[in-house]
Formats: sequence, structure tokens, C-alpha cells
Amino acid sequence: MRGRLLLIDGHNLLFRMFYGMPDNFYTADGVKYNALYGFVCAMDRVMKMIRPTHVFVTFDSPDCGDRRELDADYKANRPDYSEMAPEECPFTQLPAIYAALGRMNVPFAEIHGCEADDVIASYAMTYAGEYDVVIMSTDRDYWQLVSEYVSIFNYHGADSTLVTPHTVRQKYGVDPAQFADWKCLVGDKSDNIVGVPGVGPKNAAALLEKFGSLEYLMEHADEIERPAIRRAVTEAKERLLLNRKLILLDGNAPLPHPAEDLCLDYIRPGDNVGFCMDCLSDAVQSMIQSIKEEP
Repeated sequence: MRGRLLLIDGHNLLFRMFYGMPDNFYTADGVKYNALYGFVCAMDRVMKMIRPTHVFVTFDSPDCGDRRELDADYKANRPDYSEMAPEECPFTQLPAIYAALGRMNVPFAEIHGCEADDVIASYAMTYAGEYDVVIMSTDRDYWQLVSEYVSIFNYHGADSTLVTPHTVRQKYGVDPAQFADWKCLVGDKSDNIVGVPGVGPKNAAALLEKFGSLEYLMEHADEIERPAIRRAVTEAKERLLLNRKLILLDGNAPLPHPAEDLCLDYIRPGDNVGFCMDCLSDAVQSMIQSIKEEP
């Protein structure tokens, strides 16, 4: 029987909890911990829902790896969190979240020079089949990894959903293996990636249905029936090649631990209210200490 490997995009969950939880979680010293509280509670609930045998939480490094070098505009639309006050910045709560994960015996790491997407993709592509892989994130970049053995868990409490190959086809009209190519054509506003002018989601799906892949489409652009689309794709070939490098998750990022070392030894906060409060208290103290040590 295959094990179940749960891969959690830590930054995705951090941001969802920071901006989704009520803004009334403060210590007596005025330190905000809403993301910490939401993160710990979400982790506990997801463990019960997914019941993994192995688990790993990964976080983005401060940079974007090679992508920013390829395109200076990549994620340039994101806020500059270094300019924000501590209570307005999600990253202020990261030391506390790391402390909580350590107390809960959940393996985690921040991989320098890589985005969480790349590390998770490497795990998924390396261990799919040996394990049933579940990726916990609302980031749709991961949809290109979906397969018989890889699914995406969109955590929304009782309304959580699982993304399967059928989900991708039903939503976008393409197979998961074509999803990265589809995004290359339409672009990705969240990452500040420009697509082909005039090619929307339906046009992109129709092109991939006919030509199969982005590579074949570019090689046979002269066969595109609509003149405006044919011209747009032809003129955007350089942009499409760049988009492919920015969007594709190739599975080449280093793995910090082999999957067998991620065997679950989870201490569940929800089983003991006292432990949960101790876990949160210790984590908050780590955050306070981190704030004090900042220059």
C-alpha cells in the first residue's frame, strides 16, 4: 500500500491566514499573531482531513531564484514588505510559525535560491507513484503537476476541495500536462507575466486542443486559422519562450530530505488544548524575540 505524502506551500498558507484571519489576535505586548494562530489550526485540521503518512512544509527563499534574472518584471507587482510596519507584514510571524512547526514535529525548510513551487514540484515528480502526493496550496501554478498520483488540496475548512485531472479539464479545457503551456499563452497577472495579446482562456484552450503543445503551436503558427491570432502568436514567440521558463515547474530543484525521512511523527495540538496553547505561546515568544533582535 502506497504512503501519502502531503506537501504544504508554507508561504501560501501564511498569506491566506494573515489576510484571512480576523485582525484581533494580539499579545498583551501588542504583538500580532493572527497568521500564526490560523496556520497552526489549519495544519491540525488538514492532518485530520488528509491523514498523510509523510509531510513536508516548504517556504520561499527571500529571492525568486533564476526567474527574476530572466525577467526583471517577474513578481515586480508585489508589495515591498521590508517597508511595512511589523503588524502589517506577514513575514514578521514566520519565526513563530517555524517554532510552532518544530514543536509539532512537522518537517519544514526554507530552500535558498528556490521558490516553494520548485521544491514541491521536485518532490511531486520524484515520488509520484511511490506515494500518493497531495499538494496543499491555492496557487494554480501547481495544476500543471496534477496526475493520477498527484492532486492539489484547496483548503477552505469544511468547503475544501481536491483538484484532479478532471478538475483541470473541466475548468480550463486542457489536460494538466498542457496547463503550463496554457498559462504561457494567457499570462499570469499574479506573477506579472504577460501573455499573448488577444489570446484569452478559451482561445488558448482551442489552440492547444488543435496543436497539442506550445512548442508545436509555435512551429506551426502559420497554420492558425484566425489571422489576428496567427499574427499575435508569431510576434510573441520570444515572449512565449520566456514565459515557459518562468512558468514551467521542471522538477530540478534540490530535495532537502528524502521522502522516507519525512515520515509523520506529528504531535497534534488539537488533541490537547493545553499543548495547543503552549505551542502558540512558545511560538509567539520566538516571534517577539526575533522582533527585538532586528537591527
